[in-house]
Amino acid sequence: MKIGFIGLGIMGKPMAKNLLKAGHELIVLDMNKAAVEELINAGASSAVTPAEVASQTDVVITMLPNSPHVKTVALGENGLIESAAPGKVLIDMSSIAPGVSQEVAAGLEAKGMDMLDAPVSGGEPKAIDGTIAVMVGGKKDVFDKYKDIMDVMGGSVVYVGKIGAGNTTKLCNQIVVALNIAAVSEAMVLAKKAGVDPDLVYQAIRGGLAGSTVMDAKAPMMMDRNFKPGFRIDLHIKDMTNALETSRAVGAPLPMAALAMEIMQAIKQDGCGVEDHSSIVKFYEKLANIEVTREA
Repeated sequence: MKIGFIGLGIMGKPMAKNLLKAGHELIVLDMNKAAVEELINAGASSAVTPAEVASQTDVVITMLPNSPHVKTVALGENGLIESAAPGKVLIDMSSIAPGVSQEVAAGLEAKGMDMLDAPVSGGEPKAIDGTIAVMVGGKKDVFDKYKDIMDVMGGSVVYVGKIGAGNTTKLCNQIVVALNIAAVSEAMVLAKKAGVDPDLVYQAIRGGLAGSTVMDAKAPMMMDRNFKPGFRIDLHIKDMTNALETSRAVGAPLPMAALAMEIMQAIKQDGCGVEDHSSIVKFYEKLANIEVTREA
């Protein structure tokens, strides 16, 4: 299938490469010219505007930083809407506010173009190996028609309801991930402060009820002082902002999520916004005046 792909960042670039490997023809667009060149070298072609991408394809995938970027690409000048027509579809895999997904979908639907909101979870490693989790909102028949494309990029592709439901699900995911990292951080700092090797604590509890995918991914990073971003603090703050705004809109208080947000804001002020969200541990380390490392 001929697919447009807009947004070749940490997640988007490997996702696009997986589509190429599966035999799909790609037309790509990104402000990062080096990323575009890398995809061209892998077999893709490029376009200059979103409208041009949409004019040459029936399916456009977007993987963009936040709500304003998606609105501009979809509905702005030279946006997808200028080439929208019945039979075309936007699969927005960005993590944005559910209300914006609904707004963009309504704008495109006026021109006959369908939309799925299909945010992902799993970070860069799973984007590279094609095992991200994809949570999808929109019309069920549109989901059924294009699920095979998403299966190429994801290990789990689940339909969760009408448009906006995908991003609501992603916000729920981000709350759980943030609070899980915070809990792991507290536990590792307690172990270190009490004179117990954090790595031995991790090995002892990871097979029990406390064990989780988040713990297995982030505890080793904390102990290795490896904060290379798989998912940046700045992006998690963006997601938590969307979660808290949505919670106020629907009347669902999120006290623990609000606390996690404040922790990440504090870490950002210490210059860690571009680091992986495992750097949440630094907040607790600062409180306890200790650093989580393995024993020699």
